[in-house]
This record gives sequence, C-alpha cells and structure tokens, in this order.
Amino acid sequence: MTGRRNVARGRRAGPRLAAAIAVAAVISACGAGAGGSPAPPSDEHPATTPPGSGPSSAGAAAAATPPPAAPALPLAGKAVGIDPGHNGGNFNAATFIGHLIWNGREMEACDTTGTTTDGGYTETQFNFNVASYLRADLRRDGARVVMTRTTDDGVGPCVDRRAEILNDAHVNVAIDIHADGGPPGGRGFTILEPVSDGPNDAVIGSSQRFGDDLRQAFLTGVPAMPESTYVGDQGIMPRDDLAGLNLTRVPKVLVECGNMRNATDAGLLVSAGFQQRVARAIEAAIKRFLNAG
Repeated sequence: MTGRRNVARGRRAGPRLAAAIAVAAVISACGAGAGGSPAPPSDEHPATTPPGSGPSSAGAAAAATPPPAAPALPLAGKAVGIDPGHNGGNFNAATFIGHLIWNGREMEACDTTGTTTDGGYTETQFNFNVASYLRADLRRDGARVVMTRTTDDGVGPCVDRRAEILNDAHVNVAIDIHADGGPPGGRGFTILEPVSDGPNDAVIGSSQRFGDDLRQAFLTGVPAMPESTYVGDQGIMPRDDLAGLNLTRVPKVLVECGNMRNATDAGLLVSAGFQQRVARAIEAAIKRFLNAG
C-alpha cells in the first residue's frame, strides 16, 4: 500500500521525482537494514528454492539412492578345514613321530615322514603347497579357513591332534591332502572315505557325498590325473585305519592326489601349475558340497 501512494504522488510532482520515489519504494519493499544495505538472510528461516530452480526431483532421488551392495561372496559364513599331511621336520624327529596314539580302532604312529618322488621331491612339500593355494582360493571366496599346520618346517602334529583341531573349529567340511607312494607302475588319484567307527558315525553319509563331489571335480578339473589304476574302485576307497577319518566329527575325506613313485604322476605333482589346478578342483568340490557355487 505504501508503495502505491508514493507512485501516485510522483505522477503529480514530475517524472524526476516520480523516479526517485519509485526507487525508494523498491528499497523499502525489499527491507533495508539500518545502514541502507539489504538485511542479511535469517538462519532460522532459510530461503526456499523457487520451483524449477533447483535439481530435478529425479536427480535428487538418484543422488539419495545408496550404491548397490556388493554381491555376497559364495563361501561367506562357511568354515573349511585343511590338513596338509605330514610335515617337513618329521624327517628329523623319528622318536616323536614314532610314538603311538589311539586312532579310534587301534594304535598307530603319531605321524610319518610321507613319501618322495625318485628325484627327492617330498610329499610334505606337495601337500603344503596345495593347501596354501587352496587356503588363498577359499579366503578369496569368503571362507574362514583352519589349517592343521601353517609351515613346512615343523614336526607333527600327531594325526589324532589334527582331527581334534578341525573338530574343535566346527568347520563345515574338511580335507586331508596327500600324495601316495604306490607301486611305480600304478597311476592316479584316490579318495579315501571314513568307515563308521563311533566318533564319525554322524558324518559318514555327508563325507561320502563330499567324496563324490571331489571325484567329479578331479575328473573335470584335473583331467591329466586319472582315477587310481592300482587301488580303490573308480577313485574311491573306504578306510578304517586312519585317525584323521576315524576321529572326525565333521564331513571329511582324504585325497591321494597322485602316485609320487610313478614317473608320469611325479612329473605332474612337482609342477606349481598342477598344484594350483588341484587346489581349484578341491575348492570346486567344497563349493558344490556346501551349495555355494
């Protein structure tokens, strides 16, 4: 209302006065401060953005939407036990590894040295290498991994203690990794499965299923290594004389990945590439057994 009266008065006083009055009216309408400057905006009443002058509602919604979650790792929440057979220090610890332990059925030696190729490459080194590759693969897929030994220069532990370590860790599945010292003319892998013996009664069926998965994974993933030609039936053999299988309370098998005393098998077993393929095959079997891939 005040602005209108000033404008009307300006029309009677002449164009110059009218223009001055109009400018004053604009300043007054905007709210001048005490010094003639515009009053600062209030923090209590922030200015609103006029419709259409800010980002579009679609853009704002997109900015507020969190990025998609990363896909769950296939073995997240699973625990896997790995027992790399024997140990590098066993060769110099005959007294310790020779003492007897109870394996669930009878007495057997705490451990042995394992075998070697004709060229002197040790089974214990092969076992540990495959176990290390497998551990890395499993961890990459989210699994918690429990190893019965973490170096290849120690002694033991005894085979009954190895079973206890994996049982106490409550792993979902476990694998004993070995290579055989069979007749030089024989070739191939063998999967040893437990026989019902009291402590392992509840996991016989699941261990057999895991053995079947492992056999198929070897046939598919390690085609250069055939099923054993000298022991077992189509690569499978039940065993009741091994503490690791007799005392297990988790699904578990032992795999002889080939025959170190056979020249053809030995040439494969000493190869890092072959060891990595074996590790991948074992992981594939574990994932299939756990319905994780």
